[in-house]
Amino acid sequence: MSEREPLPPPAVPDDAIPPTAVEGANQRRNVQIHLRKIPLLAELSPEEMERVKADLRIRQYAKREVVLHKGGIGDGLLFLLSGQLQVMDVTEDGRAVGLRMLAPGDFFGEIALINNSTRSASVVAMSEVLVAFLPAPTAMHLFSHSPPVARQMLQYLAQKIQRDSEFRALLSINNTARRIYTYLVLNQKTAADGTVVENMPTHQDIANMINTSRETVTRALLSLSQQGIVQKDAHRLVILNPEALQKLTQGS
Repeated sequence: MSEREPLPPPAVPDDAIPPTAVEGANQRRNVQIHLRKIPLLAELSPEEMERVKADLRIRQYAKREVVLHKGGIGDGLLFLLSGQLQVMDVTEDGRAVGLRMLAPGDFFGEIALINNSTRSASVVAMSEVLVAFLPAPTAMHLFSHSPPVARQMLQYLAQKIQRDSEFRALLSINNTARRIYTYLVLNQKTAADGTVVENMPTHQDIANMINTSRETVTRALLSLSQQGIVQKDAHRLVILNPEALQKLTQGS
């Protein structure tokens, strides 16, 4: 009976990063990272992907740890791989204001990088997170030499301008309940099972973002739940009646 030839080792995807690349963790985590799951990097050529993998650094942060400090040097582009981050600023009177939440697949730090300026806001971990850091030279090379990356970056910046405009309009609403309703409408997405707000922030985080109190947010969400307009589901909010929620934003 002839011996069987050994099977070849399984092919390793060109975007896979070994778990040993994780830095700064208190304990080594057995995670598998695939860079093509990050929308901005999904269409890189094999050569570009190899360059990114060679330069990318992965780091773990604990909950409430600061990932980026306002005023820091824009020395690279960052990607959130897992967990949840919040972009925050501090007002002149020392009050922390949440600007927006980041979910896995999002990138950040692009403005300081493109402008060669300092960071305009801080980024804080809302849970344990994994973050990838791509040094400025490699990131800028992608912006100028990779059409898919350049196209997605332009679309992202256009959407960001629109979101910032909508958020400024939200903050100008005098009625606090309407501010909360409008916040939910701006953050709702269509999922396979309906309309939802994914990775729902805590009541305190929402309060910080829209300049109100945690108690006001709690009362408003409880009222929506009692009316059958929303339903809390694990880490997201299900919008059972989007039309009714939209009418509430208009004071109807």
